[in-house]
Amino acid sequence: MPGGSARLIDLPVVSDPRGDLTFVEGRNHVPFDIARVYYLYNVPVDAERGGHAHKVLQQVVFALSGSFRLTIDDGLEKSEFWLRNPRQGVLIDRLIWREMDAFSQGAVCMVLASHPYDEADYIRDYEVFRAAVQDTTNS
Repeated sequence: MPGGSARLIDLPVVSDPRGDLTFVEGRNHVPFDIARVYYLYNVPVDAERGGHAHKVLQQVVFALSGSFRLTIDDGLEKSEFWLRNPRQGVLIDRLIWREMDAFSQGAVCMVLASHPYDEADYIRDYEVFRAAVQDTTNS
């Protein structure tokens, strides 16, 4: 991918008759220290989230409950991930445009982020994103 990359990651699960337990460790299960965790819930089924990229931030996106579609775009190609398994997430590198939609009723999306919130890190205009990808491709 010209910008960054995105790929599925699987987290460990410990199962017994009482249920399943999944855990995540920074620099072990994800390639960065986890600086921020946030989650989306009560998202209307017809809502769209995302619609941006990040200059340096890396993230892993999970559906803890329910399901939703994550569309990622590296500036040349788009890929879709349907997230519905709470132990499987999508690792999203820097300079990847992301959009989320098709949330099921009661869906909960959790995101692990490599940096604290910084508005200056966001690219919210698609053409600015494409130009940033071109700059890195031509460097």
